[in-house]
Amino acid sequence: MIALSVNVNKIALLRNSRDTAIPDVMAFARICLDEGAEGITVHPRPDQRHIRADDCRRLASVFDDIRQSRSAENAPIPLFEFNLEGNPFAGARPSERDGVSAYPGFMELIRELTPEQCTLVPDGDDQLTSDHGFDLERDGDRLTPILAELRQLGVRSSLFMDPDPHQMQLAKDIGADRIELYTESYAKAFETGHNVDDVFERFADSAEAAVAAGLGVNAGHDLNLANLPRFSSIPGLMEVSIGHALTVDALHMGMSAAVRAYRAALAS
Repeated sequence: MIALSVNVNKIALLRNSRDTAIPDVMAFARICLDEGAEGITVHPRPDQRHIRADDCRRLASVFDDIRQSRSAENAPIPLFEFNLEGNPFAGARPSERDGVSAYPGFMELIRELTPEQCTLVPDGDDQLTSDHGFDLERDGDRLTPILAELRQLGVRSSLFMDPDPHQMQLAKDIGADRIELYTESYAKAFETGHNVDDVFERFADSAEAAVAAGLGVNAGHDLNLANLPRFSSIPGLMEVSIGHALTVDALHMGMSAAVRAYRAALAS
């Protein structure tokens, strides 16, 4: 079964549009986990435009609380995971908004919370959203010590990557555990019907190369209920991270039903 990790950034973005605590990001994360999502993903950026550092701390506590309550009830403890993604080179920054704590730096947040998975993404403040993967021929030397530290911390590492089969062995060589395929080009091809088979094959080839190199395969960006069933046949796919489309669908059908629909799409 391919794991579904729900990205709740958009819930936080809606909350941040007003000086309020609603919608409650933690409550929506709990709904996702209760409905069978295998994980929660957040991408805290230094400008804290949506998910904030304090949200990450509270979410880590949500995971701990659920595990402790299940243990006290002698119930099976779920294996869901917390996935923190972001730019490993993003440093500390003072808060730009009253009542919001400072951004401690991405790696400092990882050291503090030690999530199950850390997805490294080469993004910046000038990007509306993540729009490219790492070029390991250029960035590999800088990433190597970061990946080594993640392993020492007991945090699984994943590198956000374009579908380039030739870079998968490089990801393994510098110490990554997994790669996350950046799927915007597949989503666009699927939507337009233009060149979709060729684009899909490039993702399949990249996934095969990753598996051959000994890497786990994750994927994310613009995956939705329409394009997910085909993409779920990608070789070795272990996890998808979905936020924007799932949140939009939740506006129509409710969060619980949306999570169930995406889990069904992964199984189709």
